[in-house]
Amino acid sequence: MTESIPAGPEESTRDTSGREQTHRSNVPLASIALVLGMLLSVLDQTVVAIALPEITADIGGAGSFSWVVTAYVLASTATGTFYGRISDRYGRREVFIAAVVLFTVSSLLCGMAQSMPQLIAARVVQGIGAGALFVIPTVSLSELYPQHLRGKVQGLTGAVFALASVGGPLVGGAITDGSGWRWIFYINVPIGVLSVVLCAVALRLPRAGATDRVDYPGAVLVVAAVVSLLLVTEWGGREYDWESVQIIGLAVACVALFTAFVQWEKRAANPLLPMRLFANPALRLILPATAVLGMLLYGSVVFMPTFLQTAYDWSATRAGLALIPYFVPFIVVSAIAGGKAGKSGRFKPYLLAGAVVLIGAFVLLATIDPDRDYLYAAAAMVVLGAGFGLLMQNLVVVSQNAAAPPDLAATTAANLSIRGLGMAVGVALFGNLLAREAGDGPLSPAATAEAIPDVFVWGVPLAVLLLLLLVLAPTGPGPAQEEADTGAEPSTA
Repeated sequence: MTESIPAGPEESTRDTSGREQTHRSNVPLASIALVLGMLLSVLDQTVVAIALPEITADIGGAGSFSWVVTAYVLASTATGTFYGRISDRYGRREVFIAAVVLFTVSSLLCGMAQSMPQLIAARVVQGIGAGALFVIPTVSLSELYPQHLRGKVQGLTGAVFALASVGGPLVGGAITDGSGWRWIFYINVPIGVLSVVLCAVALRLPRAGATDRVDYPGAVLVVAAVVSLLLVTEWGGREYDWESVQIIGLAVACVALFTAFVQWEKRAANPLLPMRLFANPALRLILPATAVLGMLLYGSVVFMPTFLQTAYDWSATRAGLALIPYFVPFIVVSAIAGGKAGKSGRFKPYLLAGAVVLIGAFVLLATIDPDRDYLYAAAAMVVLGAGFGLLMQNLVVVSQNAAAPPDLAATTAANLSIRGLGMAVGVALFGNLLAREAGDGPLSPAATAEAIPDVFVWGVPLAVLLLLLLVLAPTGPGPAQEEADTGAEPSTA
C-alpha cells in the first residue's frame, strides 16, 4: 500500500484590508519545482568538464580553463551556508525563486560568453545562485513532508544527486556533440523558468524567523575562509609549491578567517552557523563525517570516468554509459535505505553498513587495472554506489533530526555546505595525488590508467576514518523527534 501525499503546510498573509489569509502548499508541484532546482545545481558541477576542449578551441583561454569548473564550485560552496539563514529571514519561496532567476540569467550569459574571462565571471555568478539550489530544497522538502516521511524524501533527493552527478558528463558530451558547447548552458533556461513558475504557484511555507537580522558579517568571514581553503587545495602543488609564500599565506589567512568567524558567531545576535550546534554530540561528529563523505564521493566520481577513457580507450559518451553500474545502485539503495531508516527511526545500522561497504569499495578500486576486464571495474562501482546510497541522504536526515526546529535551516545548510567543501577538497586532493604520480611531466593515457588505482588507495584510510566517526556518533532521537513525540512546543533555545 502506498502512502498518501500529506496536506502541505500553510502560509499566512494579510490582504490590503489587513485580514489574514491562509494559503496551503501544493506538495507534488512544489516538490517538482524544488527538485528541478536541485537538478540544475548538481548537473552544472559536472556537465561542463566534458566540453572544456571544445570551449577552449572556440574562445581560447586554455591556460585558465580549469577555473570554469573551480569558479562554480568555489561560489556555490562558499554561499551555501548563507542561504539557509537568509531564507529564514525572507522566506524559502522568495529566496529560492531569486536564486533560480540568478542562476538562469547567468546560464544565459555563460552561453553567450565570447572569451574565457567572460565565461569564468558568469560561472561565478551562476555558482552564487547555485548555492541556494540544493540547500533550500533540502530544507523545504523536510518542511513539506512529516517527519516519518523525511528519510524517504531525502533518499529520493540523493537519487537526484547521484543521477545528476554521474549523468553530467554523459549529458554534456551528448549536447556538445549534437548542438555545441553553448547549449549545455542554454538548456538551463527553460528548466529554470519552469522551476520558478511552479515554485511561485505551489510553494507556501511559514517564515522561520521573519524578524531576525541576517548575519552578513558572518557570511563575509565564512566565504573568505572557504575561498582561501579551496585556493590552497586548488593551487597547492600545481600553480605554486606547497612551501611558497602564496600557499602559506593563504593557509594562514584561512585559519585566521575561520577563527574570526567562530568568535563572531559566538556573540552574533542571529548567527549564520549557531555555535550551539557543535554542543550537540551528534552534530559534532556527523558534520565532520559529512565532509569526509564528500571527499570520497567526488574523489571517486570525478576520476572514474578518466580511468575508463584511458584504460579502455573509450569515448566520453561510452565512459559515461559505463558508469551505470555506479549510479543505479546509488539511486535504488538511497531510496530504499532512506525510506526504511526513516520509518524505523534506526539510522545507525545503515550508516555503519555504508561506511563498511565504502571501505570494501575503495579496496576494490585500488585493485582495478587496465589489463582486467571492464566487468571487474563495474563490480567495484556497484559496491561504491551502494555504499554512498546507504550514507549520503541518511546523514542529512540524522543531522536534521538532531537539531532543534529553529536550527533546521542552519543545520541543513551547514551539512550540505560542509559536504560541498569536502567534495571540492576531495577533487583537489586526489588530483594532487595523481599529479605526484606524474612527476615533472604529463602522464600518457596508459600511465594515467595505471596511476588512478594508486590514487584510490588513499580512499581506504578516509573510509576507515568515516567509519570511526559514525561509530562514535549518537543517532538517537534529537530535539525535533522528542518534541514531536511529546507534543511540546518547539524549542527556541
